[in-house]
Amino acid sequence: VWIKAVSQPNEQTFVDITEHPDAQPKTAYTWIFIVGTLSAIVNGIIQAILVAAGVGGQSGETGAIIGGSLAGALCLSPVAGALSVLFFALGVAITQWVAKLFGGTGTYDKLVYAIAAISVPFTLVSMFLVPFSAVPYLNICTGLISLGLGLYALFLQITAVKAVNRFGWGQAAGSVLIPGLVILFFCGCIVIGGLMVMGPVIGDVFEQINQSLAP
Repeated sequence: VWIKAVSQPNEQTFVDITEHPDAQPKTAYTWIFIVGTLSAIVNGIIQAILVAAGVGGQSGETGAIIGGSLAGALCLSPVAGALSVLFFALGVAITQWVAKLFGGTGTYDKLVYAIAAISVPFTLVSMFLVPFSAVPYLNICTGLISLGLGLYALFLQITAVKAVNRFGWGQAAGSVLIPGLVILFFCGCIVIGGLMVMGPVIGDVFEQINQSLAP
């Protein structure tokens, strides 16, 4: 299913995938949980390898950092997997809700399966690009690869939303992009509001620093 979802970028692909009897939300949740758990473990192992290679940490505490990274990754990986499922399900639910506002006729159950079939393979590939992003100059290549994969995944998600909801490209793009733009807008408002509230305090701190530096 994953190979078909990422290698045949057309509406019929996602119609076939979501109409299959095995296209159930619990399958999608299982995929996301497994890949979220695996990602946490791999990131912990990579962090331990980087520390062992001398990237961060003092020599006296290297062993403790490595042990802590591995232990934390193993113990907390199921929590990371569960949180991945929670946020994934919430994101798909919001996308389908917006699609309904645009006149979509699809269902959450079908969309969550289609989006999971797209997200899991891209997450697995991105996970194994992480070690290379720590290498100077090579991280430029991995960054470009990640950007290309992200744009392709976005196109597949829009195609899946269009196929599941049986409407146009504009509605499908809006269903996928609008939730993210709204979240960015609210985050920006929170940051700006926080800066406005903290502005006088920050100004007082800088004034005190200038006074202490004055001859």
